[in-house]
Amino acid sequence: MSHLSADLLAQAQELVALYPEPRSALIPLCHLAQEQDGWLRPEAMGEIADLVGVTAAEVRGTATFYDMLHTEPVGTYVVSVCTNIACLLGGALELLEHAQSTLGVRAGGTTTDGVFTLEESECLADCDRTPCVQVNHRYVGGQTPESFDQLVADLRSGSLDETVPHHGTLIRVRRSVGLEADKETIASERAATAAAQKTRAAKPAEPADAAKPADVATVSGPPPTTESAPAPTPPSSTPPKKSGGPA
Repeated sequence: MSHLSADLLAQAQELVALYPEPRSALIPLCHLAQEQDGWLRPEAMGEIADLVGVTAAEVRGTATFYDMLHTEPVGTYVVSVCTNIACLLGGALELLEHAQSTLGVRAGGTTTDGVFTLEESECLADCDRTPCVQVNHRYVGGQTPESFDQLVADLRSGSLDETVPHHGTLIRVRRSVGLEADKETIASERAATAAAQKTRAAKPAEPADAAKPADVATVSGPPPTTESAPAPTPPSSTPPKKSGGPA
């Protein structure tokens, strides 16, 4: 029985069909499974492995590399506070301490009601609005302790559900059309590519060219003699004569 819902399973199969190699769909499928559960459950990773033809360990190994994918439960809202240099100078540490006090958890923890997970992040790339805060990867602008408390209240009340969906929902725009290219054309092109790759792999390697002897230049004329050149004449010790004077 599939762990993914019928709708998500159909979307997963459509995603796999988009790629020449099924394993190329691994990360998009992880986001799809996380949309259903809020995090990547072991059974979801096993199903993804079956869909793309890898092991569950490979799926987990890939997922644990990326911050946006979670292999352990997180809250409905993952609140990320940036503490990189620009935000640090703008009071990020003070805001993080206030967030920990407001939520009752330290960075990396989840509230007992399962609503909030607090994260300390590196750079969230919104340096002109410091300290930068994201909720479920949605920017909520630079925050102060007062605005942060209001943000928490709004999230709890559900008044921000239109702009900040529950964790795991990366995008809410669904594909309305399939592939633009004809499926038969795609299939024939992929088959031709696979046949060409198989041909190249089966072709024996050409032997390396045999070493050629170095060319010997021919020089016309008599062969060089082995006699040594005459020694130069030593200079005379007699001083030279001056012109215009007596001998």
